[in-house]
Amino acid sequence: MSTGHMSAGDPGGLEELAARQEALVRAMTAGGPLPPGFDAAAVRAAADAILRKRAGEVARAWPALAACYGDRWRAAFTAWAAERPTRGSFRDSWDFARAHRDGLSPAVALELALRETRWDYDGTGEPRLRKAAFRRVPGGFAVQVRGRLRVFGKAARR
Repeated sequence: MSTGHMSAGDPGGLEELAARQEALVRAMTAGGPLPPGFDAAAVRAAADAILRKRAGEVARAWPALAACYGDRWRAAFTAWAAERPTRGSFRDSWDFARAHRDGLSPAVALELALRETRWDYDGTGEPRLRKAAFRRVPGGFAVQVRGRLRVFGKAARR
């Protein structure tokens, strides 16, 4: 496929190329429609490879989360992530855990609760460390003040 000759004196051509590239990236990483002129099988293969890579990165960022899914991890994560652009492995893992809160193992549910005690994150903006927080967690409660997190109750003994 030829994009034609583009030069610095052809800003419309560069803008068109940028728009086509953006559409291609969206198709490969966020479930966007396939732009015209691209091989559907090749784009699908690239998208699948990107999703597998993301699943691996999230598993490295939060091993217990991936472990609680066992052999189902890659399929579960890639199905969830197929239409979501990456926001980095830290946020991808957190967003996935929140979306699947009811299916988490008790240990991972506790990790999620502790993460939400330490960090202020609404699912859209950048996570920010909280100055102070009190939160019920599975098997007890957690208190976080200026980055120091203490867990009380059964959860503290895990």
